[in-house]
Amino acid sequence: MGRLGVLLLNLGGPDKLEDVRPFLYNLFADPEIIRLPSPLLQAPLAWFISTLRAKKSQNNYKKIGGGSPLRRITEAQALAVQEKLRALGQDATVYVGMRYWHPFTEEAVAQIKRDQIEELVILPLYPQFSISTSGSSFRVLERMWEADPELQKIKYTVVPSWGTFPAYMQSMAGLIGRKIDETPNPEQAHVFFSAHGVPVSYVEEAGDPYQKEMEACTAGIMKTLGRSNPYTLAYQSRVGPVEWLQPYTDVAIEELAEKGVKELVVVPISFVSEHIETLEEIDIEYREIAEAAGIEVFARVPAPDTNPEFIQALVDLVVKAQGDRPITFADTVALVENTKLYPQEKWEWGMTSSAEIWNGRLAMLGLLAVVFEVVTGWGPLHALGLL
Repeated sequence: MGRLGVLLLNLGGPDKLEDVRPFLYNLFADPEIIRLPSPLLQAPLAWFISTLRAKKSQNNYKKIGGGSPLRRITEAQALAVQEKLRALGQDATVYVGMRYWHPFTEEAVAQIKRDQIEELVILPLYPQFSISTSGSSFRVLERMWEADPELQKIKYTVVPSWGTFPAYMQSMAGLIGRKIDETPNPEQAHVFFSAHGVPVSYVEEAGDPYQKEMEACTAGIMKTLGRSNPYTLAYQSRVGPVEWLQPYTDVAIEELAEKGVKELVVVPISFVSEHIETLEEIDIEYREIAEAAGIEVFARVPAPDTNPEFIQALVDLVVKAQGDRPITFADTVALVENTKLYPQEKWEWGMTSSAEIWNGRLAMLGLLAVVFEVVTGWGPLHALGLL
């Protein structure tokens, strides 16, 4: 067996406050995050949004220590997986490739080439596939492979998603069970899964399997848990004017409180590491909403991070991938049922019922507003000191 490489893919996050704006720019410059009728609009809109959101985002990062812990945790996960693979006798090196901040996916791939890796397992740290997460990273990698004959010599396989992988569900069930047992009334605790949301159009028009995979994942975890506690799946982190997957986390919390629920065991289900959406959005924002609504116990289950059972699940995924039929980047496209928008070149644009059309219209308005301010020297951005 040749030298094995494992590439862990993740979103990335700003290490310090001054990284926030460029991180946001990279995020919103991704056409898988905001869909526009013309690629010429992408950079101006990304600049516009990142500039407007930078201060608020910086304030949120200040609440959790001034930066994201995502890189530190992901690198610790990589080291833990590497140690276990080597203990199995594999000549393995595990790499971290972030989509929107250092170490970027491109940096990881460059190191993979320097290390002369012969066999590569590409494992996204997103248990459920979505066009905007795993799909975006796969597109980047696919382009790199197509353009580089040296990369084409590497035998690789992709793990598209693994939300119902038994070892992963068992690790999550263990974390949830322990937190339930810490509540005053374990039998009455309501298990509340909060997942990162996506626009409804991704699912209904693009064929994104994210919602279906998320529902199967949470149902599987509860079955693995083997308890009678009721549970809810809701979606957080919505932005912009378009409709996102529902129920929304904040609304669902208030509705449960109205029904008399007093104890919530909150599970950040689409996140395998602590970061801004767990430490600030869930732990601070949603906790305040819950308390104001009358929830008496808000017991948050920790993200898996380097939990030994979770790390073993990742190792098992790598070993399984080596033994299965290789999955290529092109194969991942076929995993999206009835796909129309992935890859992007197949998108349809026109006067349809899709709410995502508003992204293009808003982009044009935003771009015109910026041009107006630059020319006239007057407007809200100047008033805010942003121009």
